[in-house]
Amino acid sequence: MARGTGRGGNSPAPRSVDVARLAGVSQKTVSRVFNDEQYVSADVRRRVLEAAEELGYRRNNAARALASGRTRSIGVVTLGTALYGPASLLMGVERVVRDTGYALRVVNTVEGEGIAGAVNSLLDQGVDGIVISEPIDEQAAGGDDDVLRVDVPVLVLGAPSPVAAPIVLTAGLGADLMARVATEHLLSLGHATVHHLAGPQAWYAARYRLDGWRTALTAHGRDVPPVVQGDWSAASGYAAGRELAANGDVTAVFAANDDMAIGLIRALTEAGRRVPHDVSVVGFDDVPVAPYVTPPLTTAPQRFDAVAQEGLKRLVHAIENPDATPLPASDPSVELAVRASTAPPPTRTPPALGRPAASRSGGAAHTPPRANGDRSAPR
Repeated sequence: MARGTGRGGNSPAPRSVDVARLAGVSQKTVSRVFNDEQYVSADVRRRVLEAAEELGYRRNNAARALASGRTRSIGVVTLGTALYGPASLLMGVERVVRDTGYALRVVNTVEGEGIAGAVNSLLDQGVDGIVISEPIDEQAAGGDDDVLRVDVPVLVLGAPSPVAAPIVLTAGLGADLMARVATEHLLSLGHATVHHLAGPQAWYAARYRLDGWRTALTAHGRDVPPVVQGDWSAASGYAAGRELAANGDVTAVFAANDDMAIGLIRALTEAGRRVPHDVSVVGFDDVPVAPYVTPPLTTAPQRFDAVAQEGLKRLVHAIENPDATPLPASDPSVELAVRASTAPPPTRTPPALGRPAASRSGGAAHTPPRANGDRSAPR
């Protein structure tokens, strides 16, 4: 059906009663369909939506807000950066909010006065709930440490909550677990220890990944090497790679994101340290280019759309059911994308008892472990 074909250009805007008459249902049923309520059959829902499309009907959200006391809008506090992780998470949130029928209001902390200023700006706009996707610890960065109190449900992504609210939900945690899986993958290949190229420690994600790396080494009784610091950029990974390439004992590196891992591989290669034959490298994020670099990068994928989908579902439930028990969070995914940047270490000493020797005679390369669908991972 063509949109709006049922009325002339000078006719008054269609109302829900017009939709009900055309669909052959009650006005209450039309309301139920547009409120996405249960107990409406698929056939009735289809008839109502087709009638609304034919008439060019749009529900009056302003009137709905007056009646319900809600604006049907969700605010998002975000860093406002082009970095892959925060930007991808914001895109996921935007897609999900649009599908829920809520309006989206975004405030970037780089444009205001930190989280407090951004949250207060959203509250002034009358949002029904707030998503905080702010990856930097303001206290660590020298910001205000006062607890901000708000009166709407809050969803915090990938960090502890910086606010006090009637309902505080969290999603996107588990970076420490993924970092541990990445580190244990390298240990399982036979590397004596794993070096770490960390992100800036004012970022929660960088701390969680460092903690997971350290926990894995400690749990397996391995030496914990000094941490090399980066800033998320490929350039900082390249600088770290030049430093690590000079250390002949380095056979495995876990980088806190893929950009730094890619820069690291470039520096190692230029220094004559082949990846993965001499040094194995694992990244974090699974950026779109990761399978296409040389060698294809083993990495810990982040499922931004899934995090946004689950988090917003729980937030909308809390907004619309303030007295109900919040929906539980699911366990984070722990899959690793195993590709060609990881392999057993070069043979320098007799292998440990029970571990077969890997020959490097004749310049033969170690064969990287095969991945099941490129998503297999140790558990």
